Amino acid sequence: MTVLPLDGEHDPVRRDIIAAINRLLAGTPHRSNGRLNVTQLAIEADVKRWHLTHRHTDLKDRFQAEAAQEEAKRTKAAQTGDDLEELKRENGELRQHCRHLESRLEIYATALNQLALEHAAVSGRDADAAKVRTLPRRRQPSP
Repeated sequence: MTVLPLDGEHDPVRRDIIAAINRLLAGTPHRSNGRLNVTQLAIEADVKRWHLTHRHTDLKDRFQAEAAQEEAKRTKAAQTGDDLEELKRENGELRQHCRHLESRLEIYATALNQLALEHAAVSGRDADAAKVRTLPRRRQPSP
């Protein structure tokens, strides 16, 4: 991943800085610990820090902007992972709640059927006519 091209650069210090920027942003440092800051950029480029802070400030600013974008990407990726874990937890809770509601529904259907039979017996109607018929349900596989 080349962020800054070396084309048109004849100053060897600028070429070293640009190469160091590209290595740091690609995650393949040769001399530094790989952190995306100006001090590590100077170490990676094998130049004094003042070259970046006083002489080649355009490269320093470009590097800091690119580093901020990389950090934002990393933060977003970590946040996405956290969101996934949260969604998995919520999904598990909702499935458990759904199983609970289904069991309560079966209890209520049984009670309603029993009450219908008792009402039919008390009112003198045919017990078969008073039965509550259950409709077949679509079963979903449990996790």
